[in-house]
Amino acid sequence: MSPHRTPVRVAVLGTGAIAQVVHLPILSRMRGVEIAAVVDANHSIARTIATRFGVPAAPRSEEEVWADESIRAVVVCTPSHLHEAHVRGALRAGKYVLCEKPLALTADGVERILAEEGADRRLLVAMNQRFRPDAAALKSFVAGGDLGHVFYLKTGWLNRRLGSRGRSWRQRRASGGGALMDLGVQMLDLALWILDYPEPERITAHTYREAGAEVEDSAALMLRLKGDRLVNLEVTSNLLAGRDQQFLNLLGGSGSASLSPLTVYKEMESGLVEVTPALAPGRENLFTASYRNELQHFVEVVRGEREAEAPREHVTLMRLLAAAYRSAEEHREITL
Repeated sequence: MSPHRTPVRVAVLGTGAIAQVVHLPILSRMRGVEIAAVVDANHSIARTIATRFGVPAAPRSEEEVWADESIRAVVVCTPSHLHEAHVRGALRAGKYVLCEKPLALTADGVERILAEEGADRRLLVAMNQRFRPDAAALKSFVAGGDLGHVFYLKTGWLNRRLGSRGRSWRQRRASGGGALMDLGVQMLDLALWILDYPEPERITAHTYREAGAEVEDSAALMLRLKGDRLVNLEVTSNLLAGRDQQFLNLLGGSGSASLSPLTVYKEMESGLVEVTPALAPGRENLFTASYRNELQHFVEVVRGEREAEAPREHVTLMRLLAAAYRSAEEHREITL
């Protein structure tokens, strides 16, 4: 980057865990980026976080960010039910926007966002799983046909039960949903992205919530896709085990693969051969690396070094989640 280039000034909306653990630490160390402001409904928390990360301003409302023409980009880390309003407001103010998932709570909400001027050029959704080096390598195998027709993909994200339960906005129905909305969005998107988002046909889902809980802490679904493909998804925020589990297993007519670690097998004339690529070693775990790659991509879009594509796949994704919840409630398969 040229030393004379004006830094990209970014505002972060929301100071929850994802902002404090991921976005703020990474952005604060990125060359050519300046965190100009942090905003939170709790202004005292915003001021504390601003001081911790050396951010010069903690406005009392997002409207102050919209009005500041020097701020070019906004990272939306607020609770899910606020995403639509915050993204639309930022787009209308001419900002570039990176929004944590989900983009909106419904497909209609996503459509409303996509109808805003600039959504096709200035909007990205933080699907960080797509920016994992191992996931990108696996997608290239599938896209190149190396594993033959991929007919089955099983994926999941099983998080351990941690601390007290029922106090976070994530456990409130008004925020949109539980484990399926929080964890399922990412892994279902990863599976469909690897397969290049085939047209969905039918879905069956089951959810479980503890007595007195507003939302599910566990869910499983089976999704039938055009082209005789099947995706199996499992998620929970209530795993009683020693560590979290995140996985993806893929079966094809000429091979198989899994994450993580990345392992790829391919059938050749000599027999079954492991063809797992050697990825460049990194000092970060896959989670941190994926977010760093994603934020770097976003900053390059803001600078005009990359082009953004309207996240229209998110319409499909949210329709699938709505159908999954309906299937679970009605105890039947839903035709899409």
